[in-house]
Amino acid sequence: MPTVDIDPDELRELTGSEEKGDEELKDDLFGLGLEFEGRTEEGSFELEFAPDRLDRLSVEGVARSLRYQYGDARGIHVPSPNSAEWSIEVDDSVPDERPYVTGAVIRDVDLDDEALESLIQLQEKLHATMGRKRAKGAIGIHDLTMLKGTAATEGNPTIQYVGLEPDEDRFVPLDSDAEMTPADVLEDHQTGQTYADLVSEYERYPAIYDDIGLFSFPPVINGRRTEVSTDSRDLFVEMTGTDQWTIDKMLNIVCYALSARGATIEEVNVEYPDHEVVRPDFATKTKTVAHDRIETILGIGLDPEEVIDLAERSGLEADREENDAGDLVYEVTIPPYRVDVLHPLDVIDDLGRAYGFNDLEPRYPDVGTVGGRHERSRLERAAREQLVGLGFEDLLNFHMISEAENYDRLDISPGDDAYGAGEPATIKEPYSEDFTMLRTWVMPSLLMVLERNTHRAYPQNLAEIGFAANVDESENTGVAEGRRVGAVLAHHEAGYEDAKARLQALTRNFGVDLETPPTDHPTFISGRTAAVVIDGEEVGVIGEVHPKVLVKHDLEVPVSAFEFDLEALR
Repeated sequence: MPTVDIDPDELRELTGSEEKGDEELKDDLFGLGLEFEGRTEEGSFELEFAPDRLDRLSVEGVARSLRYQYGDARGIHVPSPNSAEWSIEVDDSVPDERPYVTGAVIRDVDLDDEALESLIQLQEKLHATMGRKRAKGAIGIHDLTMLKGTAATEGNPTIQYVGLEPDEDRFVPLDSDAEMTPADVLEDHQTGQTYADLVSEYERYPAIYDDIGLFSFPPVINGRRTEVSTDSRDLFVEMTGTDQWTIDKMLNIVCYALSARGATIEEVNVEYPDHEVVRPDFATKTKTVAHDRIETILGIGLDPEEVIDLAERSGLEADREENDAGDLVYEVTIPPYRVDVLHPLDVIDDLGRAYGFNDLEPRYPDVGTVGGRHERSRLERAAREQLVGLGFEDLLNFHMISEAENYDRLDISPGDDAYGAGEPATIKEPYSEDFTMLRTWVMPSLLMVLERNTHRAYPQNLAEIGFAANVDESENTGVAEGRRVGAVLAHHEAGYEDAKARLQALTRNFGVDLETPPTDHPTFISGRTAAVVIDGEEVGVIGEVHPKVLVKHDLEVPVSAFEFDLEALR
């Protein structure tokens, strides 16, 4: 788990609780979910924090949460930023791989040694977590007095976010006394070597200019000219990344931390070639939470006034309403710095912490139960045992796959009217091109195993009961998930009848009715393919794999296969 270093004396000062001893402070922090892991050499608390609460990556954020816990702060605080005096102009030359930028001006901040150290730690921790080691978002903080902006639109001084050739310009990076090109930085500078892989494949490198010249090479390093020190009072914060939402939320967290130091936030106009936005974006969002669900999850009875009080002590705001069914619900408003509230359960967790989980009285359940396998697990185990009894080897494959393996090599496309051709649930930032989505059916995985085992003897009869998913807006999560039963038979005489005989035996053992009306499916041979209909519902497909699919997998023997939804056997 990630940790953050917090000076207890500074924490007491920011919370106005100088009378609290270290042990009492540790107990209060534990109530927030921050576990004490020890002390640093400087005497700071080393705290393990939940990685979803990124607003607590600094002493300012932790102090804010404690003030709410103590009741010294209530409800939502949203800073009122001053109107923009600076603009960021995004040039067409910016690399497509890193197209987004955001920013804010911070004025009248008091940066003593402790505050500057906290700001640097917040920057580093946001890079490591939300910024995905700067790949998704990178933060640059500059001394505003060292910038000179050219007056552009509306007379605002403007800096430019551009793309430049690796050796096109020079600047003095941090921790250096010599002018270097961006290419030199990646090759010769220690920080540049660390983050070179983020931009080394770009045709043009990201760069930020003011009227004097190049002063930032994101996401790698800032220039020495704009270095922030304890003498800095006005700051320019810029962030670049691959996703606008991510860098905007990172900016909000930084702005709230500096606002806690008495700073004034000032907006910045961000001018893209085709549109303009004003940042920071301090818009709030809402979640609807049912009163009954709060009581059910927490296991306690609460009056509506108590729920509203708990919400305000969590840094939220709750308005009492009734839904269309006449049930009591709350419209809960979420502050701009909270990036973790994705579901009503996240709100209920906050309410529980405000109430105090340690204050919940344990009680015996109304009905005594004995632990055992879930019905779904029993069904899966029974089906797996039946498949093994029918001569199949049981497999366990990765749930992640690539679009090419899931669709192209089986001759289907997303959205086709064919089993397994659902819209994919994709990964925004995949770590490998081989694992970019959740598979929509298990057949691709089975054929990949056959492809990797062409050097082994036949027959190869393989089966898997595995996870599959596809996008479905009717689901609460937006993704429909399920377990699939898939099987392949690979040998010189494999045919439709061979697969159907085993499918019939499997369904007969579960006491369900099987029908196999003819159908067409691009993965299988026309005229040798049927739908799997169990108890009157179409739940899968069976057939002989098409030769062109076999060729794509370098298979030289016939393959027959079937796949259907596990729940159909229930």
